[in-house]
Amino acid sequence: MYLRALGLPGQSFLLVGPRGTGKTTWLRQALPHAEWFDLLRMATVLELARDPERFRARVEARPRGTWVVVDEVPKLPALLDEVQSLIADHGTAYRFALCGSSARKLRRMEVNLLAGRVAVRQFFPLTLAELGDSLPLNDLLRFGMLPSVRAEPTHAVDILDAYVTTYLREEVQQEALTKDFAAFSRFLEVAALSNGQVVNVAGTARDAGVTRMTVARYYQVLVDTLIGFWLPAWQSKVRIKEVRHPKFYLFDPGVARALLGRIREPLEAAERGALLETLVLHELRAAMSVHNAGGDLSYWRTPAGVEVDFIWRRGRRVVGVEVKASGRWRREDTAVLRQLMDEKVLTAGYLVYGGSDVRRDRGIDVLPFEVFAGRAARGGLFG
Repeated sequence: MYLRALGLPGQSFLLVGPRGTGKTTWLRQALPHAEWFDLLRMATVLELARDPERFRARVEARPRGTWVVVDEVPKLPALLDEVQSLIADHGTAYRFALCGSSARKLRRMEVNLLAGRVAVRQFFPLTLAELGDSLPLNDLLRFGMLPSVRAEPTHAVDILDAYVTTYLREEVQQEALTKDFAAFSRFLEVAALSNGQVVNVAGTARDAGVTRMTVARYYQVLVDTLIGFWLPAWQSKVRIKEVRHPKFYLFDPGVARALLGRIREPLEAAERGALLETLVLHELRAAMSVHNAGGDLSYWRTPAGVEVDFIWRRGRRVVGVEVKASGRWRREDTAVLRQLMDEKVLTAGYLVYGGSDVRRDRGIDVLPFEVFAGRAARGGLFG
C-alpha cells in the first residue's frame, strides 16, 4: 500500500485515470465509510440499470454528510443524471466521488458531466515521491510505475504482459468500436514505437495497414482511456518557423515497452531517451494534478531540430524542461534553454538528465531525474 499524494477534495469530484493506477484503492483508503456502488460488479450494474431510483433511495437513506462513491461510472453513465438531481435537491448534504477510466463513453452518450458542480481530479501511476524507495533509474525506465508492478517487482513481467493483453488489446479494443483485433494490435505496436515523437498519422496508417481515419480514431481511443496523451506544439514569440504538429506519449514507460514485446529484454541505450521523457512527463502531469497548478503543457521545436522537450505555461510564468538520458551533461545541452531565458521567453529552465550531480548553468538548473521529481512533487516548478 502506497501513500498517494492526492488530497481528498472538499466537494464532490470526478476522479479519472488509467486502469490499474490505484484509483479504487485510494478511494477506499480516503473514504472508508462511504456508501459504495461498484459498477465493475455486473449484478450492481444490472440492478441500477433496471431501476435507477434504487440509487437515489440508497443515497437518501444515509445520514446527511455521507460520501457516496460510484466506482467506474462510465459503465453506467445514466447515473450521472441521478447524481445531478440529488445535488440539485440536497445541495452539499451528500458528496459524491465518481471514478472512471474512460471519458469516451461519457461523451459518446452525451451525458451530463456535471460541469460546475463537480471538481475533476486526475490519477496517475506512482510518482517517485509516492514510491518512497530509491530505485535505479534504469529499473524505472524498464518496468514503469504502475502500483502493482512496484508492489511485486519480481512479477513485473507477468503483470505488464497481462496489462497489455487483457486490458489494452481486449478492453480498449472494444472502445475502438472495431472487430479487427489484428489491425488494432498492429496499431498499438506502431503507437508504442512513436512514443515521444511527432506523429505522422498517414505513416502510422500505412504501417498498421488501416485507413488514416481509423488510425485517428484509434489514437483518440487511447487518449479517451487515458492511456495516451497528445503534447501540442508551443507557439512562442521567437521569430522563427516552428513545428506545429503534436507529439504522442503513452502514460507509462513499462507499458510502452510491453506493447513492443520488449519487457523481458534489458534496457538498450536507444530506448532511454523517449522512456525518460515519458517518465518526466508523468511526473510533471502528476504534480500539476496534485497541486491543482493549472496551466498548459507543450513542447517547442524548429524545423532545424532545435527543441525544448516540455514547456509549462500559466499566465506570465513559462518553464522549459529539457531531458537528456546521458549520465553526463554537456554545456551545449542547456544552450537552447539559455537562449530562451536570455530572450525572456522562459522564466525558468531545467535540464533533467541521467546523472547524479546537481549543477546550475547560467540560470538553468541541471538536475538528476530523482532531484527533479522531488522538486516537482513539492510544487517547486509552479511557483
